[in-house]
Amino acid sequence: MRRVIILGSTGSIGVQALDVIRANPETFEVVGLVAGSNREALDAQAAEFGVADTGLGEVEAEQLVRDVEADVVLNGITGSVGLGPTLAALEAGRVLALANKESLIVGGELVKGIARPGQIVPVDSEHSAIAQALRSGSGSEVSRLVLTASGGPFRGRSRAEMASVTPREALAHPTWDMGLVVTTNSATLVNKGLEVIEAHLLFDVPFSDIEVTVHPQSVVHSMVEFVDGSTIAQASPPDMRLPIALGINWPARVAGVGAPLDWTASHSWTFEPLDDVAFPAVELAKKVGRAGGSYPAVFNAANEQAVAAFHAGRIGFLDIVDTVARVVDLHEMPSEEITRESLAETELWARATADRLIAAA
Repeated sequence: MRRVIILGSTGSIGVQALDVIRANPETFEVVGLVAGSNREALDAQAAEFGVADTGLGEVEAEQLVRDVEADVVLNGITGSVGLGPTLAALEAGRVLALANKESLIVGGELVKGIARPGQIVPVDSEHSAIAQALRSGSGSEVSRLVLTASGGPFRGRSRAEMASVTPREALAHPTWDMGLVVTTNSATLVNKGLEVIEAHLLFDVPFSDIEVTVHPQSVVHSMVEFVDGSTIAQASPPDMRLPIALGINWPARVAGVGAPLDWTASHSWTFEPLDDVAFPAVELAKKVGRAGGSYPAVFNAANEQAVAAFHAGRIGFLDIVDTVARVVDLHEMPSEEITRESLAETELWARATADRLIAAA
């Protein structure tokens, strides 16, 4: 029986995790639930699953993770506010099923420095796919990682054609149902840039050996190419319950958690090169990732501010990544050692700088 704490329990990842647990009561027990602000929904979840330990917000999440006995912490919080709970889970010795990519990206070596080997299990479908494919060979046999991207709602459009994109259009993702920030990030491909940095940190593969290919069907979730020319891909219908279940039960699979592909039917899968001119976020993320240190925190914080400004009607769609790039260019790496406090200060600077550039536009 796996004792599970779910952070972000009323969000998309949390709700789907509870679907998995509800269907597998002999495998999982929910021992803690934390939501962002929706107390009514949180209380309903706690009543259904018989959970006494609950909380709201990242501060209470940290405390609950440290105090409640658990085997696994699923961090499904959105944004860099998930860093504190991530560090708390690792310091408490829990297995961390990580859906909150921002905490690893922002925390970088700070997170990796306290994580034991195998303590972080990825929940993003792409990184879960890579983790599964890596079972096929040793680390020294890996040639490169290939992350797939749906291409979002604007796949195939030129940069000029996206100049007048509206917030409503940006939220019309063709495959996944996600929150406002993640869905917008998928439209700009900032999300794929963040995933490239995450892949580098999770699997210790250099950025030169991490590629992105556009796969609109979202059935092949990512691939690992090995030195002998073999490529191992993980394929399944687009359903986050599969990587969530694997994340909280790693390395064992949960039977029946998702429907398999129908191999008696015809399938057409396509793969296309990424248009770096129309979608410069991935190359910008690689630049930021190579710089390391506090640069990924700047990238993420500036993006969160720009996304909010776009949805408030203060900037255009293309201005999101343009603003992030300008903030990154203005950043100077602090000379002192990276700490949680210094990262928080850097994020405040990045948000303020992004706001200033947006106001001046």
